[in-house]
Amino acid sequence: MSDERLPAAVEATSLMRRVQAQGDFAAILKRGDPDRGSILLMVTSRGRHVATLERTLVLDGGYRWQAVGPKKSASSVEIAEFLQKRARFDADSWAIELDIADPERFIAETTDQG
Repeated sequence: MSDERLPAAVEATSLMRRVQAQGDFAAILKRGDPDRGSILLMVTSRGRHVATLERTLVLDGGYRWQAVGPKKSASSVEIAEFLQKRARFDADSWAIELDIADPERFIAETTDQG
């Protein structure tokens, strides 16, 4: 089953509004291609890194959010190095920081929705 994918700029804006509507913080760290860029979500809570999520294509042709990159409580240096490597590999990618009061709930909801 193949799902139509929203343009990256629309998806990024939607994710940010979802977070901001709950009273949390969202900011674009790196703006990518508005139509086809991949999206990385740097999920934090009170400035502490919790997870990095990326929406990836799966075998059935759909998309799924998966954990990638730096693990929980990674240092700012590790996160910066990861983002620099990703930018060299995929210049069209987006990086969005989400500082969320209940990151575990957000991650569960996001990865469950696909």
